[in-house]
Amino acid sequence: MDILRFATAGSVDDGKSTLIGRLLYDSKAIFEDQLEAVERTSRDRGTGYTDLALLTDGLRAEREQGITIDVAYRYFATPRRKFIIADTPGHIQYTRNMVTGASTADLAIILVDARKGLLEQSRRHAFLASLLRVPHLVLAVNKMDLVDYSEERFEEIREEFAGFATKLNITDLTFIPISALHGDNVVSRSENMPWYQGTSLLHHLEHVHIASDRNLVDVRFPVQYVIRPHSATDRELHDYRGYAGQVAGGVLKPGDEVLHLPSGLTTTITGIDTFDGPVEEAFPPMSVTLRFADDLDISRGDMICRPHNQPHVAQEIDAMVCWMADGLRLQPRSRLLMKHTTRTVKALVRDVQYRLDINTLHRNDATSLGLNEIGRVTFRTTQPLFVDPYARNRLTGGFILIDEATNGTVGAGMIVDCH
Repeated sequence: MDILRFATAGSVDDGKSTLIGRLLYDSKAIFEDQLEAVERTSRDRGTGYTDLALLTDGLRAEREQGITIDVAYRYFATPRRKFIIADTPGHIQYTRNMVTGASTADLAIILVDARKGLLEQSRRHAFLASLLRVPHLVLAVNKMDLVDYSEERFEEIREEFAGFATKLNITDLTFIPISALHGDNVVSRSENMPWYQGTSLLHHLEHVHIASDRNLVDVRFPVQYVIRPHSATDRELHDYRGYAGQVAGGVLKPGDEVLHLPSGLTTTITGIDTFDGPVEEAFPPMSVTLRFADDLDISRGDMICRPHNQPHVAQEIDAMVCWMADGLRLQPRSRLLMKHTTRTVKALVRDVQYRLDINTLHRNDATSLGLNEIGRVTFRTTQPLFVDPYARNRLTGGFILIDEATNGTVGAGMIVDCH
Protein backbone atom coordinates (compact mmCIF):
# COMPACT_ATOMS: atom_id res chain seq x y z
CA MET A 1 0.00 0.00 0.00
CA ASP A 2 1.25 3.46 -0.82
CA ILE A 3 1.17 6.40 1.60
CA LEU A 4 -0.68 9.65 0.98
CA ARG A 5 0.60 12.63 2.95
CA PHE A 6 -1.94 15.41 3.15
CA ALA A 7 -2.14 18.72 4.98
CA THR A 8 -5.27 20.50 6.16
CA ALA A 9 -5.47 24.29 6.30
CA GLY A 10 -8.11 26.91 6.79
CA SER A 11 -9.17 29.88 8.87
CA VAL A 12 -9.82 29.64 12.59
CA ASP A 13 -13.08 27.79 13.38
CA ASP A 14 -13.44 26.44 9.84
CA GLY A 15 -13.52 22.95 11.33
CA LYS A 16 -10.15 21.42 10.39
CA SER A 17 -9.72 19.56 13.65
CA THR A 18 -13.34 18.38 13.55
CA LEU A 19 -12.86 17.12 9.98
CA ILE A 20 -9.77 15.11 10.93
CA GLY A 21 -11.55 13.80 14.01
CA ARG A 22 -14.45 12.73 11.79
CA LEU A 23 -12.09 10.97 9.33
CA LEU A 24 -10.41 9.10 12.20
CA TYR A 25 -13.71 8.28 13.90
CA ASP A 26 -15.67 7.15 10.83
CA SER A 27 -12.74 5.12 9.47
CA LYS A 28 -12.46 3.44 12.93
CA ALA A 29 -8.86 4.61 13.37
CA ILE A 30 -9.10 5.61 17.05
CA PHE A 31 -8.87 3.54 20.21
CA GLU A 32 -11.72 3.14 22.67
CA ASP A 33 -9.84 4.92 25.45
CA GLN A 34 -9.17 7.91 23.13
CA LEU A 35 -12.87 8.11 22.32
CA GLU A 36 -13.81 7.81 26.00
CA ALA A 37 -11.43 10.68 26.87
CA VAL A 38 -12.95 12.86 24.13
CA GLU A 39 -16.50 12.04 25.27
CA ARG A 40 -15.57 12.83 28.87
CA THR A 41 -14.01 16.19 27.94
CA SER A 42 -17.02 17.01 25.76
CA ARG A 43 -19.35 16.29 28.69
CA ASP A 44 -17.23 18.44 31.02
CA ARG A 45 -17.53 21.32 28.59
CA GLY A 46 -21.25 20.84 28.19
CA THR A 47 -21.16 20.81 24.39
CA GLY A 48 -24.05 18.35 24.14
CA TYR A 49 -22.22 16.25 21.51
CA THR A 50 -18.93 14.39 21.10
CA ASP A 51 -16.44 17.07 20.01
CA LEU A 52 -14.22 15.15 17.57
CA ALA A 53 -11.89 18.17 17.23
CA LEU A 54 -10.40 17.12 20.59
CA LEU A 55 -8.79 14.11 18.89
CA THR A 56 -6.27 16.38 17.14
CA ASP A 57 -6.05 19.46 19.36
CA GLY A 58 -3.78 17.59 21.71
CA LEU A 59 -1.94 20.56 23.16
CA ARG A 60 -3.48 21.91 26.34
CA ALA A 61 -2.99 25.50 25.15
CA GLU A 62 -4.96 24.69 22.01
CA ARG A 63 -7.78 23.10 23.97
CA GLU A 64 -8.02 26.14 26.25
CA GLN A 65 -7.98 28.65 23.38
CA GLY A 66 -9.89 26.47 20.94
CA ILE A 67 -7.32 27.03 18.18
CA THR A 68 -4.64 24.92 16.50
CA ILE A 69 -1.18 26.46 16.96
CA ASP A 70 1.21 23.61 16.17
CA VAL A 71 1.37 21.06 13.38
CA ALA A 72 -0.37 17.95 14.73
CA TYR A 73 0.45 14.76 12.83
CA ARG A 74 -2.01 11.88 12.78
CA TYR A 75 -1.87 8.49 11.09
CA PHE A 76 -4.61 6.18 9.88
CA ALA A 77 -5.19 3.59 7.18
CA THR A 78 -7.99 2.11 5.12
CA PRO A 79 -7.83 -1.15 3.14
CA ARG A 80 -6.73 0.89 0.09
CA ARG A 81 -4.11 3.31 1.42
CA LYS A 82 -2.16 4.59 4.43
CA PHE A 83 -2.43 8.25 5.40
CA ILE A 84 -0.31 10.81 7.24
CA ILE A 85 -2.24 13.97 8.15
CA ALA A 86 -0.58 17.28 9.00
CA ASP A 87 -3.14 19.48 10.75
CA THR A 88 -1.68 22.95 10.17
CA PRO A 89 -2.68 26.17 11.93
CA GLY A 90 -4.78 28.90 10.36
CA HIS A 91 -3.43 32.08 11.95
CA ILE A 92 -1.17 34.33 9.87
CA GLN A 93 1.43 34.35 12.68
CA TYR A 94 1.84 30.58 12.18
CA THR A 95 2.67 30.72 8.45
CA ARG A 96 5.93 28.88 9.20
CA ASN A 97 3.96 25.94 10.65
CA MET A 98 1.80 25.79 7.51
CA VAL A 99 4.97 25.73 5.37
CA THR A 100 6.44 22.96 7.54
CA GLY A 101 3.30 20.82 7.38
CA ALA A 102 2.67 21.25 3.64
CA SER A 103 6.26 20.97 2.40
CA THR A 104 6.12 17.16 2.10
CA ALA A 105 2.40 16.85 1.34
CA ASP A 106 1.01 15.13 -1.75
CA LEU A 107 -2.34 16.86 -1.26
CA ALA A 108 -3.72 19.85 0.63
CA ILE A 109 -7.27 20.24 1.93
CA ILE A 110 -8.31 23.87 2.36
CA LEU A 111 -11.44 24.27 4.43
CA VAL A 112 -13.87 27.11 3.86
CA ASP A 113 -16.83 27.96 6.09
CA ALA A 114 -19.92 27.90 3.84
CA ARG A 115 -21.40 30.85 5.76
CA LYS A 116 -18.32 33.10 5.53
CA GLY A 117 -17.12 32.10 2.07
CA LEU A 118 -13.55 32.75 0.91
CA LEU A 119 -11.50 34.71 3.43
CA GLU A 120 -8.05 36.24 3.16
CA GLN A 121 -6.65 33.21 4.97
CA SER A 122 -8.24 30.80 2.46
CA ARG A 123 -6.46 32.60 -0.38
CA ARG A 124 -3.21 32.70 1.58
CA HIS A 125 -3.29 28.96 2.23
CA ALA A 126 -4.02 28.24 -1.44
CA PHE A 127 -1.07 30.42 -2.43
CA LEU A 128 1.25 28.68 0.05
CA ALA A 129 0.13 25.28 -1.27
CA SER A 130 0.93 26.38 -4.84
CA LEU A 131 4.27 27.92 -3.76
CA LEU A 132 5.20 24.60 -2.10
CA ARG A 133 4.12 22.77 -5.27
CA VAL A 134 1.60 20.55 -3.50
CA PRO A 135 0.36 18.54 -6.53
CA HIS A 136 -3.30 18.13 -5.52
CA LEU A 137 -5.63 20.63 -3.89
CA VAL A 138 -9.10 20.01 -2.43
CA LEU A 139 -11.36 22.91 -1.48
CA ALA A 140 -13.71 21.45 1.14
CA VAL A 141 -16.70 23.73 1.72
CA ASN A 142 -17.55 22.89 5.32
CA LYS A 143 -20.60 23.56 7.54
CA MET A 144 -23.01 23.00 4.66
CA ASP A 145 -25.61 22.07 7.30
CA LEU A 146 -25.63 25.70 8.46
CA VAL A 147 -26.62 26.96 4.97
CA ASP A 148 -29.34 24.32 4.53
CA TYR A 149 -27.12 22.30 2.18
CA SER A 150 -27.55 25.02 -0.46
CA GLU A 151 -26.25 24.16 -3.94
CA GLU A 152 -26.30 27.88 -4.87
CA ARG A 153 -24.00 28.79 -1.95
CA PHE A 154 -21.57 25.98 -2.85
CA GLU A 155 -21.49 27.12 -6.51
CA GLU A 156 -20.81 30.74 -5.47
CA ILE A 157 -17.76 29.71 -3.44
CA ARG A 158 -16.59 27.28 -6.12
CA GLU A 159 -16.70 29.92 -8.88
CA GLU A 160 -14.97 32.55 -6.74
CA PHE A 161 -12.14 30.19 -5.78
CA ALA A 162 -11.75 28.81 -9.32
CA GLY A 163 -11.23 32.39 -10.54
CA PHE A 164 -8.58 33.03 -7.88
CA ALA A 165 -6.86 29.69 -8.62
CA THR A 166 -6.15 30.74 -12.22
CA LYS A 167 -3.45 33.08 -10.82
CA LEU A 168 -1.75 30.19 -9.04
CA ASN A 169 0.20 27.17 -10.19
CA ILE A 170 -2.37 24.50 -9.26
CA THR A 171 -2.45 21.38 -11.43
CA ASP A 172 -5.33 19.44 -9.82
CA LEU A 173 -8.23 21.15 -8.05
CA THR A 174 -11.30 19.40 -6.57
CA PHE A 175 -14.34 20.91 -4.80
CA ILE A 176 -16.30 18.91 -2.20
CA PRO A 177 -19.23 20.18 -0.05
CA ILE A 178 -19.10 18.65 3.45
CA SER A 179 -20.34 18.87 7.00
CA ALA A 180 -17.56 17.61 9.27
CA LEU A 181 -19.79 17.80 12.35
CA HIS A 182 -22.47 15.51 10.89
CA GLY A 183 -20.22 13.50 8.55
CA ASP A 184 -21.84 14.57 5.26
CA ASN A 185 -19.58 13.65 2.28
CA VAL A 186 -16.63 12.97 4.60
CA VAL A 187 -16.45 9.17 4.58
CA SER A 188 -19.68 8.37 2.76
CA ARG A 189 -21.90 10.24 0.30
CA SER A 190 -24.49 12.55 1.85
CA GLU A 191 -28.22 12.11 1.33
CA ASN A 192 -28.67 15.78 2.24
CA MET A 193 -26.94 16.94 -0.95
CA PRO A 194 -28.39 14.89 -3.83
CA TRP A 195 -27.32 17.66 -6.24
CA TYR A 196 -23.64 16.85 -5.63
CA GLN A 197 -22.50 14.19 -8.10
CA GLY A 198 -18.89 13.80 -6.92
CA THR A 199 -17.28 11.39 -4.46
CA SER A 200 -16.87 11.68 -0.70
CA LEU A 201 -13.67 13.20 0.67
CA LEU A 202 -12.24 9.86 1.89
CA HIS A 203 -13.01 8.20 -1.46
CA HIS A 204 -11.11 11.01 -3.20
CA LEU A 205 -8.16 10.63 -0.79
CA GLU A 206 -8.08 6.87 -1.39
CA HIS A 207 -8.12 7.13 -5.18
CA VAL A 208 -6.18 10.29 -6.04
CA HIS A 209 -3.24 9.27 -8.26
CA ILE A 210 0.09 10.30 -6.73
CA ALA A 211 2.63 7.92 -8.32
CA SER A 212 3.12 10.22 -11.33
CA ASP A 213 3.70 13.29 -9.11
CA ARG A 214 7.22 12.18 -8.31
CA ASN A 215 10.02 12.97 -10.75
CA LEU A 216 10.89 9.63 -12.37
CA VAL A 217 12.91 11.20 -15.20
CA ASP A 218 15.87 12.89 -13.50
CA VAL A 219 17.96 10.40 -11.52
CA ARG A 220 19.04 12.04 -8.25
CA PHE A 221 20.58 10.09 -5.38
CA PRO A 222 22.16 12.20 -2.61
CA VAL A 223 24.62 10.00 -0.69
CA GLN A 224 23.82 9.94 3.01
CA TYR A 225 26.21 7.34 4.39
CA VAL A 226 29.04 5.08 3.24
CA ILE A 227 28.63 1.52 4.54
CA ARG A 228 31.86 -0.38 5.24
CA PRO A 229 31.40 -3.22 7.79
CA HIS A 230 35.07 -3.37 8.88
CA SER A 231 34.38 -5.63 11.83
CA ALA A 232 32.73 -8.34 9.70
CA THR A 233 34.35 -11.78 9.90
CA ASP A 234 32.68 -12.97 6.68
CA ARG A 235 35.13 -12.30 3.80
CA GLU A 236 32.31 -11.29 1.45
CA LEU A 237 30.93 -8.83 3.98
CA HIS A 238 34.41 -7.53 4.78
CA ASP A 239 34.83 -6.39 1.15
CA TYR A 240 31.35 -4.83 1.05
CA ARG A 241 31.15 -1.16 0.13
CA GLY A 242 27.74 0.49 -0.31
CA TYR A 243 26.35 4.00 -0.48
CA ALA A 244 23.11 4.58 1.42
CA GLY A 245 20.53 7.29 0.82
CA GLN A 246 17.02 8.12 -0.30
CA VAL A 247 16.19 8.22 -4.00
CA ALA A 248 15.22 11.83 -4.75
CA GLY A 249 14.34 11.30 -8.40
CA GLY A 250 14.40 8.88 -11.33
CA VAL A 251 14.59 5.09 -11.44
CA LEU A 252 17.80 3.19 -10.68
CA LYS A 253 18.53 -0.40 -11.80
CA PRO A 254 21.55 -2.73 -11.66
CA GLY A 255 23.58 -2.31 -14.85
CA ASP A 256 22.76 1.43 -15.18
CA GLU A 257 25.64 3.77 -15.92
CA VAL A 258 25.75 6.62 -13.41
CA LEU A 259 27.85 9.73 -12.81
CA HIS A 260 29.32 10.82 -9.48
CA LEU A 261 29.40 14.48 -8.49
CA PRO A 262 31.60 16.36 -7.73
CA SER A 263 34.29 14.13 -9.34
CA GLY A 264 32.52 13.73 -12.70
CA LEU A 265 33.60 10.06 -12.89
CA THR A 266 31.23 7.39 -14.20
CA THR A 267 30.60 3.85 -12.97
CA THR A 268 27.96 1.12 -13.16
CA ILE A 269 25.47 -0.01 -10.53
CA THR A 270 26.16 -3.65 -9.63
CA GLY A 271 23.44 -4.04 -6.99
CA ILE A 272 20.73 -2.29 -4.99
CA ASP A 273 20.23 -3.43 -1.40
CA THR A 274 17.44 -2.68 1.06
CA PHE A 275 16.68 -3.73 4.62
CA ASP A 276 14.56 -6.57 3.19
CA GLY A 277 17.19 -7.71 0.67
CA PRO A 278 18.30 -6.88 -2.90
CA VAL A 279 15.82 -5.23 -5.34
CA GLU A 280 15.77 -4.90 -9.11
CA GLU A 281 14.92 -1.19 -9.14
CA ALA A 282 14.74 1.83 -6.84
CA PHE A 283 12.59 4.92 -7.18
CA PRO A 284 11.38 7.81 -4.96
CA PRO A 285 10.95 7.80 -2.00
CA MET A 286 12.77 4.48 -1.39
CA SER A 287 15.78 4.34 0.94
CA VAL A 288 18.39 1.99 -0.52
CA THR A 289 22.10 1.17 -0.63
CA LEU A 290 23.84 1.25 -4.01
CA ARG A 291 26.86 -0.86 -4.94
CA PHE A 292 29.13 0.18 -7.80
CA ALA A 293 31.56 -1.60 -10.13
CA ASP A 294 34.40 0.87 -9.34
CA ASP A 295 35.86 2.08 -6.06
CA LEU A 296 35.24 5.80 -6.31
CA ASP A 297 35.98 8.32 -3.58
CA ILE A 298 32.36 8.96 -2.56
CA SER A 299 31.27 10.57 0.71
CA ARG A 300 28.21 12.05 2.41
CA GLY A 301 26.76 15.00 0.49
CA ASP A 302 27.84 13.74 -2.95
CA MET A 303 25.30 13.15 -5.72
CA ILE A 304 24.71 10.21 -8.05
CA CYS A 305 22.96 11.04 -11.34
CA ARG A 306 22.94 10.15 -15.06
CA PRO A 307 25.92 11.15 -17.25
CA HIS A 308 23.68 13.16 -19.60
CA ASN A 309 21.15 14.40 -17.05
CA GLN A 310 22.91 16.28 -14.29
CA PRO A 311 21.70 18.75 -11.67
CA HIS A 312 23.04 22.32 -11.70
CA VAL A 313 26.32 22.71 -9.84
CA ALA A 314 25.88 26.12 -8.24
CA GLN A 315 27.27 28.38 -5.55
CA GLU A 316 24.94 31.33 -6.18
CA ILE A 317 21.27 30.53 -5.60
CA ASP A 318 18.02 32.50 -5.92
CA ALA A 319 15.26 31.13 -3.71
CA MET A 320 11.88 31.89 -2.19
CA VAL A 321 12.48 31.80 1.57
CA CYS A 322 10.00 31.50 4.42
CA TRP A 323 11.72 33.03 7.45
CA MET A 324 10.92 31.19 10.69
CA ALA A 325 13.09 32.89 13.32
CA ASP A 326 11.57 34.97 16.10
CA GLY A 327 13.73 37.95 17.11
CA LEU A 328 16.20 37.52 14.24
CA ARG A 329 15.86 39.04 10.76
CA LEU A 330 17.19 37.71 7.46
CA GLN A 331 19.19 40.51 5.85
CA PRO A 332 22.16 41.04 3.49
CA ARG A 333 25.48 39.83 4.95
CA SER A 334 23.68 37.33 7.25
CA ARG A 335 25.77 34.17 7.62
CA LEU A 336 23.93 30.88 7.97
CA LEU A 337 24.26 27.16 7.44
CA MET A 338 22.34 25.78 4.47
CA LYS A 339 21.29 22.13 4.56
CA HIS A 340 20.46 20.89 1.07
CA THR A 341 19.71 17.15 0.69
CA THR A 342 22.58 15.51 2.62
CA ARG A 343 25.09 18.35 2.20
CA THR A 344 25.47 21.19 4.71
CA VAL A 345 27.44 24.29 3.68
CA LYS A 346 27.98 27.83 4.92
CA ALA A 347 25.96 30.48 3.10
CA LEU A 348 26.03 34.26 2.88
CA VAL A 349 22.93 36.32 2.09
CA ARG A 350 23.88 38.45 -0.93
CA ASP A 351 20.58 40.25 -1.44
CA VAL A 352 16.93 40.35 -0.37
CA GLN A 353 15.17 41.16 -3.66
CA TYR A 354 11.58 41.56 -2.47
CA ARG A 355 9.03 40.47 0.12
CA LEU A 356 5.84 38.79 -1.02
CA ASP A 357 2.47 39.93 0.33
CA ILE A 358 0.87 36.52 0.69
CA ASN A 359 -2.60 38.04 0.89
CA THR A 360 -2.49 40.06 -2.36
CA LEU A 361 0.42 38.21 -4.09
CA HIS A 362 2.10 41.62 -4.66
CA ARG A 363 5.89 41.99 -4.52
CA ASN A 364 6.99 44.68 -2.07
CA ASP A 365 10.46 46.23 -1.84
CA ALA A 366 12.29 44.91 1.20
CA THR A 367 15.77 44.93 2.71
CA SER A 368 15.12 42.11 5.19
CA LEU A 369 12.63 39.39 6.17
CA GLY A 370 11.01 38.95 9.59
CA LEU A 371 9.15 36.08 11.26
CA ASN A 372 6.63 34.34 8.93
CA GLU A 373 7.53 36.56 5.97
CA ILE A 374 8.28 35.12 2.52
CA GLY A 375 10.57 36.72 -0.03
CA ARG A 376 13.08 36.16 -2.79
CA VAL A 377 16.68 35.98 -1.58
CA THR A 378 20.06 35.47 -3.25
CA PHE A 379 22.64 33.30 -1.44
CA ARG A 380 26.32 32.60 -2.01
CA THR A 381 27.60 29.27 -0.64
CA THR A 382 31.14 28.28 0.33
CA GLN A 383 30.90 24.98 -1.58
CA PRO A 384 28.98 24.00 -4.71
CA LEU A 385 25.53 22.43 -4.30
CA PHE A 386 23.90 19.98 -6.74
CA VAL A 387 20.49 21.54 -7.25
CA ASP A 388 17.37 21.52 -9.43
CA PRO A 389 14.64 24.17 -9.50
CA TYR A 390 12.04 23.42 -6.82
CA ALA A 391 9.38 23.32 -9.55
CA ARG A 392 11.18 20.31 -11.05
CA ASN A 393 12.17 18.40 -7.91
CA ARG A 394 10.98 19.28 -4.41
CA LEU A 395 13.81 17.31 -2.75
CA THR A 396 16.80 18.66 -4.68
CA GLY A 397 15.12 22.07 -5.00
CA GLY A 398 14.47 22.66 -1.30
CA PHE A 399 16.72 23.49 1.64
CA ILE A 400 16.61 24.67 5.24
CA LEU A 401 18.59 27.46 6.89
CA ILE A 402 20.26 26.91 10.28
CA ASP A 403 21.56 29.50 12.74
CA GLU A 404 25.19 28.61 13.51
CA ALA A 405 25.00 30.03 17.03
CA THR A 406 21.94 28.12 18.24
CA ASN A 407 21.82 25.25 15.69
CA GLY A 408 18.10 26.03 15.30
CA THR A 409 16.19 25.97 12.00
CA VAL A 410 15.48 29.59 11.03
CA GLY A 411 14.19 29.30 7.46
CA ALA A 412 13.04 27.09 4.59
CA GLY A 413 13.82 27.79 0.94
CA MET A 414 12.63 26.79 -2.50
CA ILE A 415 15.19 27.23 -5.29
CA VAL A 416 13.99 29.34 -8.22
CA ASP A 417 17.23 29.90 -10.13
CA CYS A 418 20.96 29.30 -9.79
CA HIS A 419 24.21 30.57 -11.33
